[in-house]
Amino acid sequence: MSDTLAKYIPEHAVKPVFELIVVNQVHLKIVNERVTRHGDYRKGPSGKHEITVNASLNKYKFLITLVHEISHLVAFEKFGRNIKPHGNEWKYSFQRLMIPFIRPEIFPGHLLPLLARHFKNPTASSDTDATLTLALKQFDVQNDKNYIFEIPYDSIFRIHNGKIFKKGVLRTKRYECVEVSSGRTYLFNPNAEVELLPS
Repeated sequence: MSDTLAKYIPEHAVKPVFELIVVNQVHLKIVNERVTRHGDYRKGPSGKHEITVNASLNKYKFLITLVHEISHLVAFEKFGRNIKPHGNEWKYSFQRLMIPFIRPEIFPGHLLPLLARHFKNPTASSDTDATLTLALKQFDVQNDKNYIFEIPYDSIFRIHNGKIFKKGVLRTKRYECVEVSSGRTYLFNPNAEVELLPS
């Protein structure tokens, strides 16, 4: 298992992550990419703790996602099943489990202050932290995708399922975009990855 982990996370994180997996009796599955989520945790019918993480994540995102999911398990075990999935108990567990990894041997130096800031009050998805998301994106395999916030207003873009939209205005935290074929308006997270089309 630690040999497999070494392919997906930073070298100095392998041993402590492996210990977390063993101590918490995690059954880890590394899966092909799902667009809607980076990972998930559930307690299987047999009572096994099952965690899945997308294989396509870069090693830093993979590590954060895996610790995020283990934190769900730890929070449920410690505080009971009636807590909110991303409530204070989970935040506390995530902070506690993540802090030992925020070190220069594991993360590049310029990510450390961004991670320290994010983990003062971690959110349900690190993708909602635009600064951290952009900093982590530079370690992704290069692709032709853009973030919605980077593309000009009124530009036309395609999303993962092939639907085509026109970018509109920012409403509080999300962009209003109109689906070209139906004329319906949808709200998009600024960090949604899209394919910019020639207009």
